[in-house]
Amino acid sequence: MAARRLSSLLSRSLAASSSSGSASLLSSLGRSSGCGKSIHRFSTAAAEELIIPPVQINYTQNLINGQFVDAVSGKTFPTYDPRTGEVIAHVAEGDAEDINLAVAAARKAFDEGPWPRMTAYERSRILLRFADLVEKHNDELAALETWNNGKPYEQAAKSELPLLIRLFHYYAGWADKIHGLTVPADGDYHVQTLHEPIGVAGQIIPWNFPLVMFAWKVGPALACGNTIVLKTAEQTPLTALFVAKLFHEAGLPPGVLNIVSGYGPTAGAALASHMDVDKLAFTGSTDTGKIVLELAARSNLKPVTLELGGKSPFIVCEDADVDKAVELAHFALFFNQGQCCCAGSRTYVHERVHDEFIEKAKARAVRRVVGDPFKKGVEQGPQIDSEQFEKVLRYIRSGIKSNATLECGGDRFGSKGYFIQPTVFSNVQDDMLIAQDEIFGPVQSIFKFKDLDEVIRRANATRYGLAAGVFTKNLDTANTLTRALRAGTVWVNCFDVFDAAIPFGGYKMSGIGREKGIYSLNNYLQVKAVITPLKKAAWL
Repeated sequence: MAARRLSSLLSRSLAASSSSGSASLLSSLGRSSGCGKSIHRFSTAAAEELIIPPVQINYTQNLINGQFVDAVSGKTFPTYDPRTGEVIAHVAEGDAEDINLAVAAARKAFDEGPWPRMTAYERSRILLRFADLVEKHNDELAALETWNNGKPYEQAAKSELPLLIRLFHYYAGWADKIHGLTVPADGDYHVQTLHEPIGVAGQIIPWNFPLVMFAWKVGPALACGNTIVLKTAEQTPLTALFVAKLFHEAGLPPGVLNIVSGYGPTAGAALASHMDVDKLAFTGSTDTGKIVLELAARSNLKPVTLELGGKSPFIVCEDADVDKAVELAHFALFFNQGQCCCAGSRTYVHERVHDEFIEKAKARAVRRVVGDPFKKGVEQGPQIDSEQFEKVLRYIRSGIKSNATLECGGDRFGSKGYFIQPTVFSNVQDDMLIAQDEIFGPVQSIFKFKDLDEVIRRANATRYGLAAGVFTKNLDTANTLTRALRAGTVWVNCFDVFDAAIPFGGYKMSGIGREKGIYSLNNYLQVKAVITPLKKAAWL
């Protein structure tokens, strides 16, 4: 496989699937069907031999004003190991009172503290020191992420942690390059624009990529000179608390970054509706995004960016190399246990190659290595929790009841934890629930199409518009589809390329605004126009 730039480690490209040689990330993740059969057959006996995570849990309190503190109520809530469903720690349960304290700390740090007043270069240096500390603790953080989330350890250690580091290098580079403009005016005036930090940013991150989402939110906000109150997902609070401690080791002043763990209806709602929060950013489901947007509007009309759900089409054209298309479509759907907002969950295959694609997609899913995510060669770990596990199984039953053809999978994997068999449906129709709803699990739905006009119409017939994939050798076909598909990202002959500089966000009900890249900075800046009269100006 071809080597990849660090910033694109989360991608599976056409070139990568067709070449061989280097010891790349994806080969280390065990994409070959030759991985150990003892891992493939996950049973109760195998569950009793789970690897003990090589990491200690040291941070379970909320971080407010630079100090780890218990929740005001004294309450805690359990966080679980999705491999077993067993409790691994009890975490401080923040609610409205804790949010109030965190916002007060962030407000004081912004209004009176050194962070927005230090030079942009000094802010940049702190971000770089933080990235160095993350790199130093890479394996420890990856183990904690896998333990709390269930994703393969090698994915976390060799892909997601390096991406987090790259993102903070990227935003550190932006810190001292944010500036306004001088603007010509009709008359004797000097006009300039200032790009100012927006103030206190409230941020709510999801459980599927806890560390990467931390970077997407925190990086641009800090680079612009803001202070932050961040609420973690209740399912995965541990790694954000760990890296927040590293931020203070890097020299971040107290109160600039505050972390509150808690539930959405209490801590999340309090943050979204807080009158002293100047900006809100949320990643999660579309239904919850609507609530967040309403709370923000009903309070102080704070601006909101939303990165929400998706039902992304992956279009395999008639000229496709079927073997390569199968592998890329498999990756586009099953990556991260299918728990990816931009997953290619509607696989449209041209009728000329449809039948061959079905057989090979089924065979690839059957070969997928499911098991303890700490074991080398495992491609798929458990779903995040019992709620998501049951939700995915309900959608599978719905697909069967709707007369979609179950090609493989369709049930839990093993007898313990939240593992689900890689599942493939064919003969899927557009009006089925599995074709319309975001399943967020390892369930591939395959559709047949005849021509480009038909597939464009069907691919766009969804309330979502987050991403899309196109697999073709024809440049004209690629150009036609990339312009016609109503999605924020279109990957051609690749998928899940998440470079730090590439903007990410959706059309329609997949969100508002963009994450990453230069566009993300706009989310955390105010633009001020300053006009002064000129006397006897030599030029205008």
